[in-house]
Amino acid sequence: MLRSLIGSSHPGPSVAVTLISFALAVGVGLEPWQIAAVTVMILFNQFSVGLSNDWLDATRDRRSGRTDKPIAVGEISSRAVAVAALAFALAAVLLSLTLGPLAAIAHAVFLASGWVYNLGVKSTPASVIPYIVGFGSLPAIVTLAASPPQLAHSWALAAGALLGVAAHFSNVLPDLGDDRATGVRGLPHIIGARSSGIVIAVSLVAASLAVVFGPPGTIGAIPIIGFALTLTVAVTSVVLVVKNTMKRMLFQLTIAAAMINVALLLLSSPQLS
Repeated sequence: MLRSLIGSSHPGPSVAVTLISFALAVGVGLEPWQIAAVTVMILFNQFSVGLSNDWLDATRDRRSGRTDKPIAVGEISSRAVAVAALAFALAAVLLSLTLGPLAAIAHAVFLASGWVYNLGVKSTPASVIPYIVGFGSLPAIVTLAASPPQLAHSWALAAGALLGVAAHFSNVLPDLGDDRATGVRGLPHIIGARSSGIVIAVSLVAASLAVVFGPPGTIGAIPIIGFALTLTVAVTSVVLVVKNTMKRMLFQLTIAAAMINVALLLLSSPQLS
C-alpha cells in the first residue's frame, strides 16, 4: 500500500519542488528549524496535490488505460488515496502555522491553487491560472517565514509565476491526446501543441529576464551565461515546434531551460526580499 501511495503522489515533481523550496529557504537565511519546517511542509503540500490529482482523475485514468496509475490498475483504492491527500494537506497547513500567519497564508494560496486545479480548473481555459498563482506564491512563502517577514520582490514573484506557466504547459504537452479523449480541455489543449511549445519558450525566457535583470546591483557573468543558455534553448525549441519535429527533444530542452532558470533563481535567493 505504501508503494502505491508513493506512486500516486507524483513523487518526481513533489521532490523537485521541495528541493527548490529547501534551497530558497537556505539562501534567504532562515533558521535551521524554519528550513526544516518549510521543507517538510512543501513536501506534504506536494504529496497532497499529487494524491488528490490521482484520486480525482481515477475514472478518467481507468478510461484511458493508464497502467502507471496505481488506482487505475487496482493496486489501491480511491478512498485510501483521498484520505492520504486530505491528511497531508492538514499536516502541511499545521506546519505552516509554525512559520507565522503571513507565511501560512502564502502557503494556503499555494496549496489551494493545486487543489483548485485538480478539482476542475484543469479542464477550462483558465487552467494556467492556478500554476501562475501557486508558483508565484512560492518565493513569498520563504520570505514571509523570515524574521521580520517580508514579501518577496516583484521580480521574484514574476519569475515564479512564469516558471509556473512553463511547468503547466510542459506537464500537459505529452498527454494532449489522452486528455482530449477524456474531455479535458485546458488552455494547452485549446491552443494546440505548437502554440503551447512557443508559450513554454517565451515564459522561460521571460522568467530568465526577471531573475537576471530584476535584482539590484551589478549583473555577474554567471547570470548572463545562464540567460544566454536559456535564450539559445528557447530559440531551438521554437524552431522544433515550428517544424513539428523531434518532440521528445523539445520536452528535454524545456526541462533543461527550466533547470537553468531555477539555478539562476537560487543564486539570487539572498536578494528575494
